[in-house]
Amino acid sequence: MYNRCNRWQVITRLHLVLSATIFWIFCCSIVGTGLTASAAEMSEIQQRGYLTVAVKDNLRPLGFKDAKGNLQGLEIDLAKRLAVDLVGKAEAVRFQPVANRDRLSVVLDKKVDFAIARVTATESRARIVSFGVPYYLDGTVLVTKDTSMQKLSDLAKQKIAVLNNSSTIAQVRYYVPSAELVGVNSYEEAREGIENNAVVAFAADASVLSGWVQQYPQYRLLPTKLSTEPLSVVMPKGLQYDELRRSVNQAIARYLEEGWLQQRSQYWGLP
Repeated sequence: MYNRCNRWQVITRLHLVLSATIFWIFCCSIVGTGLTASAAEMSEIQQRGYLTVAVKDNLRPLGFKDAKGNLQGLEIDLAKRLAVDLVGKAEAVRFQPVANRDRLSVVLDKKVDFAIARVTATESRARIVSFGVPYYLDGTVLVTKDTSMQKLSDLAKQKIAVLNNSSTIAQVRYYVPSAELVGVNSYEEAREGIENNAVVAFAADASVLSGWVQQYPQYRLLPTKLSTEPLSVVMPKGLQYDELRRSVNQAIARYLEEGWLQQRSQYWGLP
């Protein structure tokens, strides 16, 4: 009974968050702010014939370099698909790898047309940039290599690593209140803790830990997400960018309706 209720709560919360996110994305796209971003308008993009997109190049499976140095991943696929719809061909996109701290500023500073770089759509960020329809619902999951850990209840009274000062701490406390939380400063420190049997699991973002599992096959993700966090395309505010935002949002909505984004997410091993 508890498992059914828990699943229903998670599903209900997911739908509420997604609906609310799309609603305030729409509102933010039509309401101006005092801080206006600078980037190419749709007519300029089509005239020059290519997109400039900020991406990650070190984050499997969203955006990373393969053995030959080529960019791969879900967000790279999305950028190429948008290039087809907006300028006519998948190759018509110029990628600019960015650090996490620069994901919004490159849009604001007119260095790219938009960013697809594992940016969570939040209300505070929406004050300075516009967000597209979410292309992936990220969230906190747990990773372990202990085969006896199959579900959240198995983690009761176990030691779980969490990143210091992260929102993950509250989520794990809520779902596994009897677990002992161990703070770590990095993903590598968490893995060392698991390898040394100092902790049995690590709680962090699904989009990151899915890449970890691909790199270290002895690990696996537990099936339950503890939160829902929409990843969205970052675009500039301002009425002059309405056509760009509308084109991107309509395209992503179609990819979702057609199932293309779900298929690519599964292809890249995202839960």
